[in-house]
Amino acid sequence: MADALVFEGVTKRFGDVVAVRDLNLAIPEGSIYGFLGPNGAGKTTSIRMAVGILRPDEGRLSVLGQPSPERVRHRLGYLPEEKGLYKKMKVADLLAYYGQLKGMHRHDAHDQAKNLLARFGLGDWQDKRCEALSKGMGQKLQLLATLIHEPDLVILDEPFSGLDPVNVEVMREAILDMRRAGRTVVFSTHVMSQAEQICDSIFLIHRGNTVIDGSLADVKSRGQRGIQLDYEGDGSVLRDLPGVTRLNDHGMSAEIFLEDGADPQALLESLVGRLTVRRFDLTEPSLHEIFVRAVGEDPDPEDDDA
Repeated sequence: MADALVFEGVTKRFGDVVAVRDLNLAIPEGSIYGFLGPNGAGKTTSIRMAVGILRPDEGRLSVLGQPSPERVRHRLGYLPEEKGLYKKMKVADLLAYYGQLKGMHRHDAHDQAKNLLARFGLGDWQDKRCEALSKGMGQKLQLLATLIHEPDLVILDEPFSGLDPVNVEVMREAILDMRRAGRTVVFSTHVMSQAEQICDSIFLIHRGNTVIDGSLADVKSRGQRGIQLDYEGDGSVLRDLPGVTRLNDHGMSAEIFLEDGADPQALLESLVGRLTVRRFDLTEPSLHEIFVRAVGEDPDPEDDDA
């Protein structure tokens, strides 16, 4: 299988700040690849180099077999984190306009715009101005503007940011549909659970440095197995359990890691009568836990990317 996107020794600096350092990465065609890490890690910088907004200071890229993204711009779809619409344009006209910018014939662009709007539940809004759309509708329209020309490589920067639960599902299903159609999808997120649900492979970056790169199954198999606990009651009792080396308590559910040789059955017995246990499973670690163990800190969504 060929690679849709390749970074070879890529480094990008902003003054004295190294945003991305010696990045080596190969993303195969037809896969969903997650760029993970806290805001400020270098994800957006990497994405902007992949689409040609920024140029690397060192190293080289290959995009759909070409040494420059400019040569295959009509085969790329890019949804930036900072999104916006021309508010006075009609919805269908805006979508067709983006299609024409990507090389579509005017008639084909309008037909495709109407088809996409109908498919994604916006058909009744095609003649409305963009300013009339709700926030969720506007985000959906921006995704359609990324997809209208049927790109081979789709790059989404924090596509789930700000979406309500319904539109998170719409976005997730759209990404899965792209893979079913044979497209390659790269998306960035600082929310590990989003990538865990749909990615084939992940790339974890922290402070510009590659921490982990590989298939999701392989990455998770390297981590220490833990216990997934769903419970009802006062979760404070989890803090004093014997043999526990690490606890991720989310309230009503928790991820528990034991020291070597500790007996999970003994842990369960110590919980009986103190909590109502709904689920107690020995599982692979979450990506959140793998990240914390790799870099020694939690992802912090409050920081800005370099």
